[in-house]
Amino acid sequence: MKILVISDIHANLTALQAVLDAAGNFDEAWCLGDIVGYGADINECVDTVKNLPNLKCVLGNHDLALSSEQNLDVFNEEAKKAILVSKKYITDESIAFLRQLPEIITVENATLVHGSPQNPVWEYILEKYSAMETFEMLDGQFVFVGHSHLPLFFTQNAPGEISQRRLLQPGTVIQLAQRAIMNPGSVGQPRDNDPRASFGLFDPQNLTWQINRVEYDIPAVQKRIIDAGLPARHAKRLSNGW
Repeated sequence: MKILVISDIHANLTALQAVLDAAGNFDEAWCLGDIVGYGADINECVDTVKNLPNLKCVLGNHDLALSSEQNLDVFNEEAKKAILVSKKYITDESIAFLRQLPEIITVENATLVHGSPQNPVWEYILEKYSAMETFEMLDGQFVFVGHSHLPLFFTQNAPGEISQRRLLQPGTVIQLAQRAIMNPGSVGQPRDNDPRASFGLFDPQNLTWQINRVEYDIPAVQKRIIDAGLPARHAKRLSNGW
């Protein structure tokens, strides 16, 4: 069985299409939030995601901001500006889809969430101590998270142990033998100094996890961001993945 795991698309349709092409056939799609925000292809990305096969999708902080009256003071000034501009373009249909997304989905021995099980929409799991807090409250074996835009991988061999943190390189197949927290990285706005779109492939039968990267037409995406009146920084950073 092959499950495509994606996160932080951030309204980048070109990157999303490149990921879908590279992934090939898959049985299910798990989306870990932030379909929108930063980019110009808001409605196109929502339409594409909601039509993925056997979709399971959770709510991200930018999804929440664009589909509700969320206080935007929690965002930095450029992110806030991007949200305000994006609100001019988002359709009622896209808003309706985002509003019905749950914060957490549990599937057999896995939990799907944007941030963390403790704080599903907002918390970042970036280092081993926040990972330990997640392991302490975890009932199942695996947690899939997004939000950080980094393909991070945490494991814990035994209760109470400090978890191990790895930034996974593309193409490495991980055999899952312990409890693990897995982040597929960002489709539309990577922040690990690799501009290629990032995604994960999970095999729940053979218990394997793999990060993959794919190139896409960055200049075309940058032009759409600028043309839409979105912050130029959100276009510039795509070139080097920061």
